[in-house]
Amino acid sequence: MRLLHTNIKRSMRVCAAALLAVSLLAACSHKQIDQPAKLAPIKSTLRVHTIWTASVGGFHPFGLWEGQTAYLLLGLGLTVQGNRLFAAGHDGLVTAFNVHSGRRLWSVDAHAPLGGGPGVHGSLLVLGATDGQVIAFDAANGKRLWGVRLPAAVISAPAVSAHLVAVRTIDGILHALSAKNGKELWETPQPIPSLTLRGAAVPVISHGLVVSGFPNGKVLAVDAADGSTRWLATVSNPNGRTAIARLADLDGPVAVAGKNVYAVGYHGTVDMLSLKNGHPWWTHKASSFRGVTLGRHAVYIATADGAVEALNRKNGSVIWRQPALRYRAVTQPAVSKDGVIVADYQGYVSWMNKRTGAFEARRGTGGVRVSNPPVVVGNEVIVINDLGEITAFRVSPK
Repeated sequence: MRLLHTNIKRSMRVCAAALLAVSLLAACSHKQIDQPAKLAPIKSTLRVHTIWTASVGGFHPFGLWEGQTAYLLLGLGLTVQGNRLFAAGHDGLVTAFNVHSGRRLWSVDAHAPLGGGPGVHGSLLVLGATDGQVIAFDAANGKRLWGVRLPAAVISAPAVSAHLVAVRTIDGILHALSAKNGKELWETPQPIPSLTLRGAAVPVISHGLVVSGFPNGKVLAVDAADGSTRWLATVSNPNGRTAIARLADLDGPVAVAGKNVYAVGYHGTVDMLSLKNGHPWWTHKASSFRGVTLGRHAVYIATADGAVEALNRKNGSVIWRQPALRYRAVTQPAVSKDGVIVADYQGYVSWMNKRTGAFEARRGTGGVRVSNPPVVVGNEVIVINDLGEITAFRVSPK
């Protein structure tokens, strides 16, 4: 189940409100909470070997849920640049690894409760913190370059370009900072509903625009130079009777390819939009709090109930749907030459055939939830769980 939060105070005190909202949701339900699907045995068609493990640690619990420790849902994923893999823990440890061997290249303490990132471009590595700090490091050696503080928490990765760092804070504001020194260049707000899923979309910088989803169900594209609005499109517009039924968050990153933007919302749709003006080319009904992932011919999503879908990029028609992971809180999919990959709340990583959705392999990572999407580097797949433990796999056909 996805955590919720109210708009009373944009700070980490929102965790308490989130737990209360989840409790109210369960209490108000007229049916039993759906149970996660049990994993059935599969016949592997891929060889998957663990090649290295590491940890950045520092992911603290905030409570108990169904007898198990619940950990903060943070946007601390993995980022790859060349042969370097960057990772960070909530305690502030930022580390660069050799992506193929796991050898630690450098580590630095950010002295901040990190919540989103890393984002990287060239020599600039940027992370955000739950106390509003945004901190930049030299990607080559971990030297701190600059730091600023925004008025609300950052729990998603910043987008970084040669001149601009775009950051979404949980109060619904898109900020642009100078890549050189962190000076704020502009900010663009969107109205936030009183009840939202606890998340913040990762912005995308492309073609002179900054594009991001928001909790009000909108995708906003602004001019990267001055923050002026180019277009605003509705992707999720539910009409339920209750605030919960009307949740419309776009918490996952949009995907930009060529002249098109792909986005998916909770209680909404998957849309292909024109990058020029936000005009929808096609729409497919769906509900997801993850982002969309593009393959050569397909769009892949993990739905809110845990099914994985492949849609035709040209028209949005369903190519296949894999329901066997329902209610397992699967991640945004990743795509490799070997298949479509997701991880789940028990730390299992599953590979699916790109053409059919049939399972090709599955491996465990220690039983701890994986919230951020796997990262693919050639024939290697790397995941980080919610305790900051990293596992790297090498994949080959049988």
